[in-house]
Amino acid sequence: MHKIDFNRDPVFKQVFTCAPNAIALVSIDGMIRKVNPSFYETLGYTEQEAEGLALQEITHPADWPGVSKRLDEVLSGNESFDEIEMRCFQKNGNLIWTSARISIVRDETASPLYFILHMIDISEKKATHQRLLEIEDMYNMISQNAQDIITFVSPDGKIQYVSPSICDLLGYEPEELIGRESMELNHPDDLLQIQSTSLIDQNIFTYRARHKNGTYIWLETATKLIRDEQGHLLNILGIGRDITERKMYQDSLAEAQHIAALGSWEIDFLEQKITFSDEFFHIYNLPKNSLPTDPTALITLIHPEDQAQFKAFTDQARRGGPSSLEFRNLQPDGSIKYMQIRVSVLFDENGRATRMNGTTQDITERKLNELKLQESVERYNSLKKYNHDAVISLDVHGKIINTNEMAAKLTGHSIAEMRGQNISKFISEQNVSHILSHSMEDLTAERNINKIRHRDGHDVEVLVTIAPIIINKQNAGYYVIAKDMTEQKALLIAKEAAEKTNKAKSEFLAMMSHEIRTPMNGVIGMTDLLLNTTELDDEQQEYVEIIHKSGNTLITIINDILDFSKIEAGKTELQMQSMDIRDCIAEARDVLLPKATEKDLYVEIDVPPDIPRALLGDYDRIKQIMLNIIGNAIKFTLSGGVTIRVEDGGSENGRRQLKFTFKDTGIGIPKEKLIYLFDPFHQLDSFMTRKSEGTGLGLAISRKLVELMSGDIWVEHTDELGATFVCTIWLKELEDESKPTHFPADEEPAALKPLKILIAEDNEINQIILTKMIEKMGHITSIVENGNQVIRALAYDRYDIIFMDVRMPEMNGIEATRQIKDMLPPEQIPYIIAVTANALKGDREKCLEAGMDDYISKPIKTGIIFEIIEKYQKQIQPAIR
Repeated sequence: MHKIDFNRDPVFKQVFTCAPNAIALVSIDGMIRKVNPSFYETLGYTEQEAEGLALQEITHPADWPGVSKRLDEVLSGNESFDEIEMRCFQKNGNLIWTSARISIVRDETASPLYFILHMIDISEKKATHQRLLEIEDMYNMISQNAQDIITFVSPDGKIQYVSPSICDLLGYEPEELIGRESMELNHPDDLLQIQSTSLIDQNIFTYRARHKNGTYIWLETATKLIRDEQGHLLNILGIGRDITERKMYQDSLAEAQHIAALGSWEIDFLEQKITFSDEFFHIYNLPKNSLPTDPTALITLIHPEDQAQFKAFTDQARRGGPSSLEFRNLQPDGSIKYMQIRVSVLFDENGRATRMNGTTQDITERKLNELKLQESVERYNSLKKYNHDAVISLDVHGKIINTNEMAAKLTGHSIAEMRGQNISKFISEQNVSHILSHSMEDLTAERNINKIRHRDGHDVEVLVTIAPIIINKQNAGYYVIAKDMTEQKALLIAKEAAEKTNKAKSEFLAMMSHEIRTPMNGVIGMTDLLLNTTELDDEQQEYVEIIHKSGNTLITIINDILDFSKIEAGKTELQMQSMDIRDCIAEARDVLLPKATEKDLYVEIDVPPDIPRALLGDYDRIKQIMLNIIGNAIKFTLSGGVTIRVEDGGSENGRRQLKFTFKDTGIGIPKEKLIYLFDPFHQLDSFMTRKSEGTGLGLAISRKLVELMSGDIWVEHTDELGATFVCTIWLKELEDESKPTHFPADEEPAALKPLKILIAEDNEINQIILTKMIEKMGHITSIVENGNQVIRALAYDRYDIIFMDVRMPEMNGIEATRQIKDMLPPEQIPYIIAVTANALKGDREKCLEAGMDDYISKPIKTGIIFEIIEKYQKQIQPAIR
């Protein structure tokens, strides 16, 4: 080999010397002749040590054939710029990988001079590549053998790769799915959730995937986004695991929690996070995932009044304290649920709480039952403790289980002394046996016990009730409830005596009413006839008028006393009928108008047109109120007059309120007398100096009647002259406002034919009075003296009306009426008018119940007889031929 001379080519020398890679000049026979400084850095040989070495010595034996072949190719003129990889031994014996490129230098005659060998250390690159190969082999092994499904999905959702495990889990060969949409395998119900979830670098999805046979399995897939260096999404890596069994377990657990109304949760104190089960949200009636993950959020679920207790419980639980607590939860709708929390706390080696697992159970139903039971127990204890009767509970053998204070008082023994004693100590053995053997079937057992023995030996009279104690449908004993009848018996005796006295008083009043009214009927009736049928001189006229006035005054006093007695006893009943309040006030005014005219007083009535013309009420009682108040106003008014105003008080529940105001210009009422105004028997004037007659009952009766009509009455205090009385009453409304049964006093009746009227009266004076009054009206009369004669008269003749005295010898009027109703056909029965001197509670009702059509009480006045006959004549007249 020619000696290498760098002087001939200084450029080559410069490149050779400064090149960063190892360069060796190798002779044609394979010996190293010269190396550059980088050769030392790569293989560790100095220039002197390298010269004379054969290239084969530093080349790995396995790689030398390839290197030798490349040398021959270059020598033969087939030069290539391809690099070859070869392993070389360093001076220290280590083996490195190099990337070598071989070229040849020739002289002017093209004869080869030497080889140039460029070497680059690629050991690190080669090691990295080897590791990648190993990783690839490992990945292939994992993907080929993994039970999980490994997928690569493109950003547009196309499957690019799927591991062979897809075959075992879903029945598909990987080749069947490559290029298909990944969503095709999802259950339709899960698509919306998956599509609505935004892509993040790492996420976990739980969904159902369709098997090739059409069934579905549950998968839990962790995803990872694969991006390039610029952050662009390349692929989505997914690793899915079959969690079907776990899901079934979780569903079963969730169902069990739902059935038990049990929600679970877990607090990680190190991470300060809390997680909840689905049932937890259901129990609290909250949207899923609506709670923050901060553990302090739990306190917001607690009723405000229980929050302090709950916080103290959790603090103590973290120190190893109690593990259970009941509290209230305020639901979003404002209702309250009762909850029970149970916790288990995990501690580290230092005793510090790291995790708390807990369950919360809805115990509302149980708690409400407990509260009801507690309430029942408290009610029972209160009932027993504060009962005015003795309450003794027995077992099935008659032994006393418990009792109350009243039982101790009744027997003279303390409660402690009575417990455990047999009830036979206080009642007879026979009664005890009767209770234990028959009380459930025979309730009369309690009637045999009427006495209980006291400690001091005397018997206390009692009224006993026995009740079985039923527990779980079994008779567990008995309650003996005993009422001390000592005081009640005394009251009963007093009551019987009072009732006898009251009955005697009623009978006396009835007798007095009859005895007074009968002669008064003669006095008033005869004076009425004298005034209307006889020509009297002035003196006689004055005397008769005085007698007539005195009689009317006396009967008014009697009526007031009887009226007040009935009202005070609560025996007054309202007689409801259709009426026009205008007619009622006008009729009362017309009765009192002569007195007002005599004193030159005006009486004005103001009824607005919007007041209904047909309301349902007691016409006569309302007129009585009007007469009392208007009469008083006229009585105490010397000049001016009286104004009556009616106002509509509104409608409510089918009733209408009317407000009446009576204002006069009289002497007024002293303020200090107002509190006594409606008291019975009280008059504004003193008894000895008063100028006005009467009982002083008019306003008291008016107040009672107003109260019966759900109203009120009072006097308005004003600075004006006179007095103002105000009262309200309630009347029922009518759907059809038909024409009222009463008519204005000035309406002229139509001309009608005479009626045949039978007078049944045993008193001769009353016979004369009735006959004269009726015949004066143009009607035909007949007289009988008892009920038997009434029956005989009807057997031979027909009558339109019978005025039937209630009290007659042989057969009274009530019995005669019953027989007439039974004997005659309806079209032949005359109208029967009861005539009686009685005016007490029940008289009118008895008459109407017997079949009588109307009722008048003595003394009888011409006006009343006229009204009665006119009332029924209009109904009889169409039948008169």
